[in-house]
Amino acid sequence: MGSFSIWHWLIVLVIVIMVFGTKKLRNLGGDLGGAVKGFKDGMKDGGTPAEDNSDKPAAPAAAVTADKNTIDVEVKNKS
Repeated sequence: MGSFSIWHWLIVLVIVIMVFGTKKLRNLGGDLGGAVKGFKDGMKDGGTPAEDNSDKPAAPAAAVTADKNTIDVEVKNKS
């Protein structure tokens, strides 16, 4: 009852191919590879410093510091 031999894994592989089919397994492999590539690209991009966007106007301080649970309202006086 130790580890499985190569014959056990081959039988499992044949059963998986019979159940899912080669087309679904090929699509699954492509999707998994694309997800891993996207993750690696995201990790590379996340490590680079942000570009200097001095030509764009700065966002208001309230918009930067507000979180999703904060409601920002403007008080107007009645005259």
